[in-house]
Amino acid sequence: MKLHKTRLRAGIAVLAGLVLAGLLLLVGLLLWRASQSAQAVREPALLTRTESYVVPHIDHSSDTALITRGAYLARAGDCIACHTASGGTPFAGGLRMHTPFGVIVSSNITPDKTYGIGAWSDAEFLRAVKHGVAPHGKWLYPAMPYNLYARVTDSDVLAIRAYLNTVPPVHAANASNQLTFPFNIRPLMLGWNLLFFNPAPFQPDPQHSVEWNRGAYLVDGLGHCSACHSGKNLLGGDTDYLQGYDLEGWHAPEITGNPYTGLGSWSTQDIVDYLQTGTNRYSGASGSMGEVVSDSTQYLDAADLKAIAVYLQSIPGSGKTAPAPIPAEDPELTLGHQIFLANCAACHQSDGTGVEHMIPAFAGNPGIRAEGANNVIRTILLGGRTAATQLNPTSAEMPAFDWKLSDAQVAAVSNVIRNSWGNAAQRVTAQQVATLRAELKAQPQISADR
Repeated sequence: MKLHKTRLRAGIAVLAGLVLAGLLLLVGLLLWRASQSAQAVREPALLTRTESYVVPHIDHSSDTALITRGAYLARAGDCIACHTASGGTPFAGGLRMHTPFGVIVSSNITPDKTYGIGAWSDAEFLRAVKHGVAPHGKWLYPAMPYNLYARVTDSDVLAIRAYLNTVPPVHAANASNQLTFPFNIRPLMLGWNLLFFNPAPFQPDPQHSVEWNRGAYLVDGLGHCSACHSGKNLLGGDTDYLQGYDLEGWHAPEITGNPYTGLGSWSTQDIVDYLQTGTNRYSGASGSMGEVVSDSTQYLDAADLKAIAVYLQSIPGSGKTAPAPIPAEDPELTLGHQIFLANCAACHQSDGTGVEHMIPAFAGNPGIRAEGANNVIRTILLGGRTAATQLNPTSAEMPAFDWKLSDAQVAAVSNVIRNSWGNAAQRVTAQQVATLRAELKAQPQISADR
């Protein structure tokens, strides 16, 4: 009996200790976030600001300069990409975004007063964009990257609002998300915000140039590059800053100064060319990044693009280095080389150099060497088209080979591309190809006897 009571007391003590530790952790998080919130009420004088949450609704519709600035900033933030469904009306929402937690459907941000943001005050707009809380206390999910937009000045956010006020209102209701339990419980975002959301505004680093700071402001704020290019933990919080991440069947590559898998081997002008035209001497933007270039970065001025390039190349990144390449005499590479010569060399050239500013090169292309091989596999299976831009209106298109090549053949040619002409990368397996083929609903290889 005494032993039972002793164990019971010990159990109660352990439980009480855990509860106390949890409370202390919660108090610590609350104090930490309170400190960050205190910083958030003061934006640096370098970045002009309109006071948060005490701004009356102002009709900016006649302020041409503000609207023009807002249109530029809306493009820098690529608002149209997420808030426009495929084939839909711009900014009317309805885009389905597939996440590990289910499907999130983007909202209508036209000035419609019933379903859009037309009835919102400027203060409500600021609170939604920078703190993730829509009118009536509705918690937003970070698929709308308020955790990054928090770094954007209030004056820039309100300029975007002034521009959105001028787009045609669309009287279209917002579709419901399809999130799994318990992620469909919006108040849980309070806990997520305590763990991962920092409301502090962007603070210029005096150790760096004005150009570097402008690049950091654009990359970490409106450009929200971390949303795709940074790793994610099990709860969707950012990890491994700009070091690459797989999402929706694509691999968003590392975009740091790492010369192996990042942008360290590119010149500043290479990065500017890529963001402005969709191509450079190494690569071509397609898929999700092609949309970013077409909808957003091609419209940024040269100074902003250079600032982004300077900032990205300054980040050390993952430190990944080249592994030992798969030996050229490997039987799989022998097979893959034959497939490459028969199907790929006519456009990409036998030496992997491609056609500058049109057909991506394989030699010297860091995206080819990434740990995540999804982009190579996916493009072989489904083909693709590089971005069409004002300065490069004729985009190149690659046909799909899902119908023609087996999983083993796709793996073999992928390994040739990733381990030739100075490249070296982990081996792609037929199982990887089969898994991605199923996820993408690509068609199977057509049998010779059909």
